[in-house]
Amino acid sequence: MSVEPVSFTLNDLPLRDDLRGRSPYGAPQLDVPVVLNTNENPHAPSPRLARALADAVAATALGLNRYPDRDAVRLREGLASYLGHGLTGAHVWAANGSNEVLQQILQAFGGPGRTAMGFEPSYSMHPIISRGTGTGWVSVPRDADFRIDTDTALAAIAEHRPSVVFLTSPNNPTGTALDIADIARVAEAAPGVVVVDEAYAEFRRTGTPSALTLLADHPRLIVSRTMSKAFALAGARVGYLAAHPAVVDALQLVRLPYHLSAVTQTVALTALDHSDELLGAVDDLRAERDAAVAWLREHGFAVADSDANFVLFGEFEDRTEVWQAMLDQQVLIREVGPPGWLRVTVGTPEEMAAFRAALLRATGR
Repeated sequence: MSVEPVSFTLNDLPLRDDLRGRSPYGAPQLDVPVVLNTNENPHAPSPRLARALADAVAATALGLNRYPDRDAVRLREGLASYLGHGLTGAHVWAANGSNEVLQQILQAFGGPGRTAMGFEPSYSMHPIISRGTGTGWVSVPRDADFRIDTDTALAAIAEHRPSVVFLTSPNNPTGTALDIADIARVAEAAPGVVVVDEAYAEFRRTGTPSALTLLADHPRLIVSRTMSKAFALAGARVGYLAAHPAVVDALQLVRLPYHLSAVTQTVALTALDHSDELLGAVDDLRAERDAAVAWLREHGFAVADSDANFVLFGEFEDRTEVWQAMLDQQVLIREVGPPGWLRVTVGTPEEMAAFRAALLRATGR
């Protein structure tokens, strides 16, 4: 006996009113030869590292009948050692990607009746996670050069008194890094916590300091990081933060039990043991990025200064047309950020050559 499917859509569900009409986050996942749209590291782990990962996971598999270390103590200690700056495992927290880290921050410090603030254009998950946790969102625009005017930021903080302030450095999708003195001024003025999202920190140009240098003097400051980008572990989903131990204590009030699997912890620890190899391509990617910026400017494109592994460029009357023309040539970039701009992830030399050729054909230059 067959049953006719009932006509039923998302609108028929008792969805929260503030989620109606919204779209989920996500970049296109298309099967094309040149994928330069999601800021992944183009260099896969070596066969030697893959074998080390396989051996470590196999050993861990023998104990999968038991729950993992609930507090990921060894991993947190390893991450603290990697970060330096006098940090210990008590200063570090880890989760399934930096997005879960950000969600836990908002669960602990945001919520109904509270507000989060960001400076846009910036990482679009900040407002999405804020709304998902019932936290109000206040958007403050960046300058024309995609930087944050500190006086404007301080005035907005004084007006809205946010519980959480997001600063993204290097910023996504623009690649812009913030001045460390400006971060300190915001941290001193904010009534709640200040989150500096440093997902792309390893790609900063020489001499650009990290907000990690401010942690000792600012106990409400949080620095968020990820192993997805420089460590080339996007598929492993490992994010982490550094902050005062009291902040870590607060996050443990909202984290789910055993949230970080034993396999994930093992993969991350093995990656830290092989950090020299995994981070070995960072300098090459920086050089490729700087070459892309110079080439784009030479060919008349506007380009945002970038301290990340991607470049925002424009400006186009119809960026969708250019994006589609690139895709028609089997080169996938990202239609994101302010109108008229596109973003390209830095790939291998061969991928960047394909990008340049496709862009010239797409724009008739």
